[in-house]
Amino acid sequence: MIDAGIGANSASGGYDIDNSCKFESDNTEYLSKTPSSAGNRRTWTFSAWVKRSEITATSNATGNQNMVFSAGDTYLQFDGNAIWINHRAASENFFLATNRLFRDPTAWYHIVWQLDTTDGTAADRAKLYINGVRETSLQNSTYDNMPLNYETLMNSTNEHEVGKYSNEETTYAGMFNGYMAEMHLVDGTALTPTSFGEFDDDSGIWKPKAYAGSHGTNGFYLDFADSANLGNDASGGTDFTATNITAADQATDTPTNNFCTMNMLDRTNGNSKNQEGATKVTTDGGSGWCTMMATMGVTRGKWYWEYFKRSDGGSNIYFGIAASDDPYIPYSSAAQYYIGNVAEQTSIGFKVSDNTIANSNNSSAFALLSNEVLRVALDMDNGALYFGKSTSTWASSGDPTSGASKTGASSLWASFDDKIVLPGISIYQGGIAQANFGGYSSNAISSAASDANGYGTFEHAPPTGYYALCTKNLAEYG
Repeated sequence: MIDAGIGANSASGGYDIDNSCKFESDNTEYLSKTPSSAGNRRTWTFSAWVKRSEITATSNATGNQNMVFSAGDTYLQFDGNAIWINHRAASENFFLATNRLFRDPTAWYHIVWQLDTTDGTAADRAKLYINGVRETSLQNSTYDNMPLNYETLMNSTNEHEVGKYSNEETTYAGMFNGYMAEMHLVDGTALTPTSFGEFDDDSGIWKPKAYAGSHGTNGFYLDFADSANLGNDASGGTDFTATNITAADQATDTPTNNFCTMNMLDRTNGNSKNQEGATKVTTDGGSGWCTMMATMGVTRGKWYWEYFKRSDGGSNIYFGIAASDDPYIPYSSAAQYYIGNVAEQTSIGFKVSDNTIANSNNSSAFALLSNEVLRVALDMDNGALYFGKSTSTWASSGDPTSGASKTGASSLWASFDDKIVLPGISIYQGGIAQANFGGYSSNAISSAASDANGYGTFEHAPPTGYYALCTKNLAEYG
């Protein structure tokens, strides 16, 4: 079994998706509606793009469900890291589960679930496609046993839910963690993935395209474009009701412009985890330091991101960068490692201790109070890392636009030659840290500044020449 990353990274050109919606199980966030009458329960197509944020680090063990969509006991979910489609009834259970594992936290996956119980071939009554390709290597499947003309609960008068199992009312069991975009349900038609996407001529990557057909009686289209109503059915049908989802959950991290997030599969200690669309790093207490790296690295260019100083974040947090091959970074490595604490290794860290930010030599740079924003500017072309604060003050009188006024342990820059460099966070024993790479922030943004290309949503405008870490910018500058 393999991680399914090939063809999953975002590609754009011709059709852009502007928004997604962030879902977080700890906040019990989901969408729901109940059709007033039944549609076609025998023939339908479900399509959605999803990006996971909390992923099982070990295997395909069941019991770690992330529900994408459910209509009663007809549902699609990640179980462990495989994708399952299920239909359960009192005396029947039809399901299909992939052998492939889908645990790439950088990837947007396109999932198409086609069902047509009127098909005379039993093996073709349920089909699952990922990134334009039908899944045929299955760990198990009983959909072949589904009777001809069988009626599922999709398009029934049962409650339909996005991000939650509609037959489970406990607090957050089986709920989705991550982002969803461009979700369609087509009632009455069995469609192939080419109705919703296509392979890029140059890269071969599967990418979205506009759906041109109708949605049928109980079908819908969620584009998440209206921040005031993220359950809006853009096809004109009845809207979904949002539970614990607000305008703040709208994101610009999408399949056509994929943004950097934190990566819980690249960490030094198993007691840390991701929340809030992989922008909030927490620990369960535990002991020692937990270091977590981000999902996107660079070898050149100028890049900008922010951190939010939480009042409950803990007394010691390091923000910085590290090379992707730093021996202290990978999961289950040295638990006591924090960014910047081993001079001969390839990392640079600035420490936020209480209300002060200091460099890796503990030399005080400036005060950083609770609820202030820490600004980061990484200049890979000139070998410099700059830290600033809400007042636009830069540590050690640095000037990110100069290319010469450098801060951040410049003697270590030689060790970054020809290496991929990633953002990182180190937190200590129960600490909490929040990052904002521009695609989503769990901290309220008041100014909504973007880079010169119009990408990212930041509290402060990036310095001139610096850009958000996203695939559109990486394609141009990275």
